[in-house]
Amino acid sequence: MMAFGMGGFGILFMILIWGGLIVLVVWGLSALVPRISSGNGSTHPPIADASPPALDLLKQRYARGEITKSEYDSMRQDILA
Repeated sequence: MMAFGMGGFGILFMILIWGGLIVLVVWGLSALVPRISSGNGSTHPPIADASPPALDLLKQRYARGEITKSEYDSMRQDILA
């Protein structure tokens, strides 16, 4: 007779306990597994922060002396536009 004394509170308490355990397991797994998507939680840096590969090649060509300063400036403006 004592098992039925809590009524709906026992069921509610059990749902809360199981729900809390499920939330903890999902949260723990998401913290351990790296994210693959490119959403807000991405581990990859944003593309805007990385310089374009064309600009890197242009810098290398200028450093090697293959192009002049005016050619470098002109091509850089075209790339960034």
